[in-house]
Amino acid sequence: MNALTLPDIATQAPAHALALDWVGMQGIALPIKLAEQHIHARADIGVSLDYGNARGIHMSRLYLALHALEQRELNPTTLRELMGEFLDSHQGLSQQASITLRGEALLNRPALVSPLSGWKAYPFEVRARQDSWGFHVELQVEVTYSSTCPCSAALARQLIQQRFVEDFANQPLDHAQLLAWLGSTQGIVATPHSQRSTATLQVRLHGDSAKLPLVALIDAAEQALGTAVQTAVKRADEQAFALANGQNLMFCEDAARRLHSALREQPAFSAFHLRVVHAESLHAHDAVAASTWNWR
Repeated sequence: MNALTLPDIATQAPAHALALDWVGMQGIALPIKLAEQHIHARADIGVSLDYGNARGIHMSRLYLALHALEQRELNPTTLRELMGEFLDSHQGLSQQASITLRGEALLNRPALVSPLSGWKAYPFEVRARQDSWGFHVELQVEVTYSSTCPCSAALARQLIQQRFVEDFANQPLDHAQLLAWLGSTQGIVATPHSQRSTATLQVRLHGDSAKLPLVALIDAAEQALGTAVQTAVKRADEQAFALANGQNLMFCEDAARRLHSALREQPAFSAFHLRVVHAESLHAHDAVAASTWNWR
């Protein structure tokens, strides 16, 4: 007895022939290897449907090809090969393929002074695309930092000066008395406000890039800002963090310019888009700045 041939509905002609820009799947759970660690990621994968007389694509072929990322380090080479597999499995149907991977990289970061360290999560995305213009890879990461308002710092200093005049007017200055005043709430009557802030960095890699420079991108951003949020700390680390904030007063415009300059110095990037958000502690709204270079 002959086995029945299973129907392939996707190959049947649709009621209305129409090409589609993108067809695929999103939110696929997948383990990947990146930055020397195993990461639980979510993948969006798809291809264009350029042949309008086909009802659909072969989604199972894309899904099975995706499993190749489980055993290999994620880099531009593996992504280029994966895009080739997507298109090879859809010859006659598709001319463009893409993938977006989302996850969190956990990096162990040292404290500022003490020997402590702790883990920080950095949300990231990797996007790869193969189309008529060639092969493209983009990397995105979020970096969290502290920003102290320069205006607030200046206003706080003025209030401290006023209190100094009030407390020591027409009095001889005694060193011990002045030192005690500087260390008291009587003297330091105001402090500037700070807020937790986020920088979202999107970079496009050169076509000949061999690696995904996730850690290098994070390090460059945190070094440029100078006030990356901390993990495990002792009082000495907290004091060093207060000093770092005081030496790196930043409006959102300042942070955006610092990051722009830092990214321009990275040879691996052919273009970038960055956006910083300062979650205001003074206002009920956020302060935002953005900057681009060669971004299309």
